[in-house]
Amino acid sequence: MIYTVTLNPSIDYLVEVKSFQMGKVNRTSYDAKFPGGKGINVSRVLKRLGNSTTALGFIGGQTGEFVKRFLRQEEIFTDFTEIAGDTRINIKLKTGLETEINSQGPVISKGNYQQLFSQIEQLNNNDILILSGSIPPSVPSDVYEAMARSCSDNGIKVVVDTSGKGLLKVLPHRPFLIKPNHHELGELFSTEIRTVDDAREYGAKLVEAGAQNVIVSMAGQGAVLCTGGNSYSANVPKGNVINSVGAGDSMVAGFIGTYERTGDILSAFRFSLAAGSATAFSSDLGTLDKIEELLPQIAINQLTGG
Repeated sequence: MIYTVTLNPSIDYLVEVKSFQMGKVNRTSYDAKFPGGKGINVSRVLKRLGNSTTALGFIGGQTGEFVKRFLRQEEIFTDFTEIAGDTRINIKLKTGLETEINSQGPVISKGNYQQLFSQIEQLNNNDILILSGSIPPSVPSDVYEAMARSCSDNGIKVVVDTSGKGLLKVLPHRPFLIKPNHHELGELFSTEIRTVDDAREYGAKLVEAGAQNVIVSMAGQGAVLCTGGNSYSANVPKGNVINSVGAGDSMVAGFIGTYERTGDILSAFRFSLAAGSATAFSSDLGTLDKIEELLPQIAINQLTGG
């Protein structure tokens, strides 16, 4: 089973206003509500790829019921930890540019946290755990490090999609995959990642620090995979970018879902690019049909220098 953890899920309220005016009444030309949170996005894409997945995390209130009901309708298993507060609502406003208004989220009690951590400790060594997204202020800041350590001790593959010091702290526990974008990678090393070769050089440093596989996403420049002593680049297919929400999560799902089926790292890398692009070119998360349509456009090249 592939488990995802979303510590601070949401309802994502997507609103499109053709000509937004501050201080006036604005009417939407389009709106929709989806369950949000990076781990939940990963589960939704994994299901579309045919992988079994269970969504874990903290959920509460009527907003939480919406999230659970939506995922059940998509035939995604859930085993959320119920909390007293309401799951948050985030607003994604599209009016020429995309603007996000994200809520802080509910308070997580110590008992809630311990309950979720107990679930992680009970996973089997053939499971995969995907940790991604923001950490609520009321949850220990080292939560990903603690969960990665538990998984490492129990022989469970762990994927971590976060940024900053939280990402660096999981590296000694040999995560199976991490996926910083080029901005996040640059911040880790107090530099700027401008080129594919920059991404290769600094991505390789994360492998040396403990990560088994590193994907550096680089927007229009594609992505770089560092694995073992080798590095590869892949292009992004052509298309019109409609939606940036969930593209990185789709890359994670595409990689892990394909690797689980094939055991082939390069096939997984290629599929991850197609999955991320399929979401970027869609109003919601990408579908399997769209991913397969984009796959022929993606080429992988081995990079020199590691």
